[in-house]
Amino acid sequence: MIRDRALKTVMALVGLLFSAAIYPALGGLRDPANSDTGDTMMMSLYAALGIFLLIAVRNPPAHRSLIAFTAWSSFAHAVAMSALGFEIAAERTGFLIGSAVLVVIGVVLIALAPAKQSAEQASASGGMLGHAQRRDAR
Repeated sequence: MIRDRALKTVMALVGLLFSAAIYPALGGLRDPANSDTGDTMMMSLYAALGIFLLIAVRNPPAHRSLIAFTAWSSFAHAVAMSALGFEIAAERTGFLIGSAVLVVIGVVLIALAPAKQSAEQASASGGMLGHAQRRDAR
């Protein structure tokens, strides 16, 4: 119960954080000549991911793959950003702090992720298998 509530809270916070990426993405689209196109594209992806995380808060076990994608893509982004931070001295502090935040997000999501349900558990909880069995029983 506490773990489920913690997961939903983290998903909502990360979803809101990622959804806020819509603002820099729109800024980059309004003034493409003075923006980094790579950042604009990345922010658009994070905004979409954030919206889907907010939708998934209602039923995290049904969205295990989205939670895993969020965690592992955060790790991948952190690795790339850390490598760039060591190469670009002027950006080092910001990149390393951002990388640390992404690693924390990934670790927390993996630690709180719902366990994989067996077919019997999914049936008992009214999952797709349960729906198919109820339909066939009619």
